[in-house]
Amino acid sequence: MSQPLSTPLNGRIDVISDVVCPWCWVGKRHLATALDILAAEGLHFDVGYRAFRLNPDMPEGGMDRAEYRRQKFGSVERGKELDARITGIGQGVGLDFQFERITRSPVTRDAHRLIALAAPTGRQLDLVEALFGAYFRDGKDIGDRQVLADLAAGPLGLDRDAVLEFLASGEGAEAMEAEDMGFRRAGISGVPSFLLDGHLLTSGAVPGEDLAAMIKQGVEILRQRRLQSAAG
Repeated sequence: MSQPLSTPLNGRIDVISDVVCPWCWVGKRHLATALDILAAEGLHFDVGYRAFRLNPDMPEGGMDRAEYRRQKFGSVERGKELDARITGIGQGVGLDFQFERITRSPVTRDAHRLIALAAPTGRQLDLVEALFGAYFRDGKDIGDRQVLADLAAGPLGLDRDAVLEFLASGEGAEAMEAEDMGFRRAGISGVPSFLLDGHLLTSGAVPGEDLAAMIKQGVEILRQRRLQSAAG
């Protein structure tokens, strides 16, 4: 008879994500739903965000979004069709996508560095939410360090000048790029992807109920592996 489910010792979910990925914002909402379901069953997890750049070769300063989308999808019209689809999906989970406000497709290197900086503060999820909202709802250029400093001073309560100094220093850039490349070498090519205690659980903006079931199944699989390992 198997033991009842309880949170594994490490109890951690890492979300591999990029702040210019609309599905990652949807996925964040689905994860929140999944965590609520699991919490009601006595399962609790720490959550962290990890770096993945959808456009690692984006030129410094970013690109005009319409031109970028034309190059990526073959036409501006095709890009608008995709935007309309995700807008409708977003509305279903309470997200307000305003793609027409976005003029630049940014470089996300500094945003990822800032997300990593926020990890020890306990406010990382607040910052990630602020970045998604600033880009997809407000149309802000989240590749602009002034914009990033404003956002960090809000959710994190950090000194704005200190954030600008951090961003100018280049600190954390190599670690972020190494993390990004590590995920690529591991075969991850799309986001959001979810890790349970370091093990790949699933990729894609999976609905909350389904994601909760996957997490529960993952917990049980990892528990059985640990029991087998302990038994020798």
